[in-house]
Amino acid sequence: MMKELPIRRAADADVCLLLEGTFPFVRGGVSSWVNEMIRSYPEIRFAIVFIGSREQDYAGVAYALPDNVVHLETHYLYEQAVADFQPRAVDGDAAAFAHSQALHDALRDPRNGRDAGELMASMIPMLGAHGALNEEQFLSSRAAWDTIVDQYQKYCTDPSFTDYFWTVRIMHKPLWQLARVAEKLLPAKVYHTVSTGYGGFLGALMHYRTGRPLLVSEHGIYTKERKIDLLQSQWIRDNRGVFERDISRVSYFRELWVRFFEAIGKLAYDAADDIVALYEANRQRQITDGARAERTQCIPNGIDVDALGPLVAERKPRSHRVVALIGRVVPIKDIKTFIRAIFIASRTMPNLEGWIIGPEEEDPAYALECRALVESLGLGRNVKFLGFQRIDDMLPQVDVIALTSISEALPLVVLEGFAAGVPAITTDVGSCRQLIEGVDDEDRALGSAGMVVQLADPAAFAQAVLSLLADETRWHAAQQAGLARVRSYYTKKQMIDRYRTLYDRLSAMPDRERNGTATDAARCPMHHGTQSRAEPRVQPAQSVQSQETR
Repeated sequence: MMKELPIRRAADADVCLLLEGTFPFVRGGVSSWVNEMIRSYPEIRFAIVFIGSREQDYAGVAYALPDNVVHLETHYLYEQAVADFQPRAVDGDAAAFAHSQALHDALRDPRNGRDAGELMASMIPMLGAHGALNEEQFLSSRAAWDTIVDQYQKYCTDPSFTDYFWTVRIMHKPLWQLARVAEKLLPAKVYHTVSTGYGGFLGALMHYRTGRPLLVSEHGIYTKERKIDLLQSQWIRDNRGVFERDISRVSYFRELWVRFFEAIGKLAYDAADDIVALYEANRQRQITDGARAERTQCIPNGIDVDALGPLVAERKPRSHRVVALIGRVVPIKDIKTFIRAIFIASRTMPNLEGWIIGPEEEDPAYALECRALVESLGLGRNVKFLGFQRIDDMLPQVDVIALTSISEALPLVVLEGFAAGVPAITTDVGSCRQLIEGVDDEDRALGSAGMVVQLADPAAFAQAVLSLLADETRWHAAQQAGLARVRSYYTKKQMIDRYRTLYDRLSAMPDRERNGTATDAARCPMHHGTQSRAEPRVQPAQSVQSQETR
């Protein structure tokens, strides 16, 4: 049941979490991770800054706030807010917009020799309410108009200047909102964003404004996930004529949105003191996207193995077999492939059940399509939609965890299944092959904890289900491999200890000088050992991501 928004206000905090589209309003993997992180450090005073699309897109608080959350504020980037200025014609500061253009050029081509981080740092004072690049200047000045016209003429391959003009405005509007947030945000020893995107941009602003360290943690790669969303979105215009279109290339406006998120992601990487990925492939992707290698590291997700271990003994023989997909009913989870796989497998194994365990409210239209597919295939007896459930109650009843996603990072649900003695069948995305088969020789020696298949292949997924469930010896070997792997490499204690080391080191760093001015904006100490004191997709109105991995 959703809870009312609690009021938490503080003058400062130890760690300020910048959370886009997750805790405490959305259930799922990243939100669960944030909740566990906060509760694992009762001595640390956390502030939470939630960044969402519109207030109406969230049903309420999904998690009770721990006592050591001393501050909570929410900001919605696509509410219909009235500007605090009256539109009027102004000339604008041409030099300031030239500086902004230099930043765009540095992000467009890093080889031009300009440092995007330094350019961004020097622009911070210009973004304030009275700065030369404030929102009024962007919306009303001749200099802004000239800049947009110049960019359209140089780069835009879409014939509609009107669409270009409004796309640029919609795209940049949240950045000024975040600049206003940054001006009033409480001081903290460490700013920690769990994505790049808008949360990462706010983190960069706070880093440059206060001189305090920024920690970036990515469960998935934000720019990769946004690119998937953008390529699937129906709202982005393509005004090229039928003879101008090259089907091998996406429309200019899709490319523009992708470059926008790549650019603000690069700004977050430039500002970050430490950048964390969940596994090596994503760390390499961060480096490819502009992160400095020496600032990156891998800290895998960890789970409470001891808490889930007793579920192994709760398993009991049943007359039917259960394959469970535990996750949100959204397109990126490719629920339809799971349904089709159950249809194919059930023709050989009639007592097979496919359980879909997760909320359906994020994309109701897609959820209805999935239910209609079940009905059209005559699977009413085999496929069950169970909604959100406590995983402790479900896992003892499940024989195989299924993951048919087209994009993942390091899915907690697979680790939780392993800890409860449940093997997994996954698509070959993110770290899934690493989780199933192991990452090095020592890890691989533990054996396979399930099977990996290619994306969007229900026949192959069905064959994997039948192969694993029809061979008891193979299933038990997979169970033991999963138990051994999660206990050896993916414990909550391992993860918490490594983040504690990060928090301690970053919080002890001295304030830095920015733009030649020393700052003492954040001098609240960590209180180790003391009592705490008093979390539709990319369309402009819904572009703030929901980062859940379930």
